[in-house]
Amino acid sequence: MIAIDADFVAAAAPNAAAAQNGRGLLLKNKFVALNHSADETLWFGQCQGSGRTPYLCSADFAVPDQPVYRCTCPSRQFPCKHSLGLLYAIVEGRKFAVADVPEELAAKREKAAARVEKRKADSATPRQVNKSALSKKIRAQLEGLDLLERLTQDVVRLGLGNVNAKTAHELEEQARQLGNAYLPGAQTALRNFTKLFYAERGEEPAAAAREAVYSEALDELGRLHTLVTRGRTYLQQRLESPDLAPETETCIAAWLGHAWQLRELKDVGLVEQDVELVQLAFHSCDDVARKEYVDTGIWMELVDGRVCDTQTFRPYKAARHIKSEDSFFQVAQVPELCVYPGGSNSRVRWEGMTSRPLAPQDLATICSHASDDFARSVKEVKAQLKEPLADKHPICALNYLRMGTVDDKLVLEDRHGVRLVMTDAGLSEEPRSAHLLSLLPKSFLEGQTAIVRFRHDLDTRKLKVKPLTLVTESEVIRLTL
Repeated sequence: MIAIDADFVAAAAPNAAAAQNGRGLLLKNKFVALNHSADETLWFGQCQGSGRTPYLCSADFAVPDQPVYRCTCPSRQFPCKHSLGLLYAIVEGRKFAVADVPEELAAKREKAAARVEKRKADSATPRQVNKSALSKKIRAQLEGLDLLERLTQDVVRLGLGNVNAKTAHELEEQARQLGNAYLPGAQTALRNFTKLFYAERGEEPAAAAREAVYSEALDELGRLHTLVTRGRTYLQQRLESPDLAPETETCIAAWLGHAWQLRELKDVGLVEQDVELVQLAFHSCDDVARKEYVDTGIWMELVDGRVCDTQTFRPYKAARHIKSEDSFFQVAQVPELCVYPGGSNSRVRWEGMTSRPLAPQDLATICSHASDDFARSVKEVKAQLKEPLADKHPICALNYLRMGTVDDKLVLEDRHGVRLVMTDAGLSEEPRSAHLLSLLPKSFLEGQTAIVRFRHDLDTRKLKVKPLTLVTESEVIRLTL
């Protein structure tokens, strides 16, 4: 059985309130029985609820990296507070008695095992492409790209100086058709443009603020144009060859609304075996353009030092039914890591994992993977930013020689004397962090590792960095929790 501690329970909980309520059940002695199977793969107990009959809750570790939680309570959260209370009982070393597995749990375990076997059999069966449905979808997407092209051309003819909040809202209304054309990525890209021209309350920004958005607006228009031209070429190729697999060398398929399934990623070889990752930063934001809450984790693979991210999208209408992610402070041991097509900070996903405590050698490994040459890192970032559809704010690990203030600007300096200015400007989706650096001990000012997000200042044409995390030989200091 895997090691279970307080961090494990917090990561398993759908939200902080559920974890707190689960712990409360244990503190109030609501569990009238605590048991586990002879092989310790199934832990179960009875928890007194509001009714006469206690709830039967369990934690099934038959597949260690994919635990299953069950409970007879009516809650729609998984795991519910009763299963979380059971996990806390394990953490606190409460006495569990060996007992036979209840019949209803045994039956559910058998059904679950049968489903696993069926999925394995299905995965071995070649997928059949419904060419008629695919053709219909692609034609609708092509019509959607035609609409997007007309909308962007209208903006160019009108001129950015004449675009206001009213115009932006009108564009968004017309862009609703992109969702019906299976182009959610294009719809989001257009919203990223239109939201520049109005504040959160739908008001027009002040004159000075309007001047400041023109460079970014031009950049977004360039992205929309690239999306139209490349998307049309890609879709026409797929229309002519229905058996053609989605593009994996670039992220164009995702931009056009393709939702990658784990099976698809495995089928095209975008999978890595036995990977260990450390989460270096985490934040949740309200993405107005996507109309979703987005939970983003920034991770580093310990073997090769690649920085990647995990993303959980919770649409406004279904947010309460989708488990929110949270910070993770241990090492994630992932048997199969699926990697999405993309740039340097690829999105990753996995179905199951185990965890182990973060050790000093892991921190040393993170520091060893960081770049000592800022000039080389800047060159690599600039090369990525030349791609219009690439991530505009890539993340890197940098070893700095010194951190300090020069001409009232916070800077990082490498061993060659190359400096990078730190900033929070233009990155409103993440909490401010640069101002926190003045609170750190002096030991952090020299010879440490910084996890930073690059930002290209389009007006000055300079790259700046936002500090996310500092890593030393003994600890990880997160600045954006």
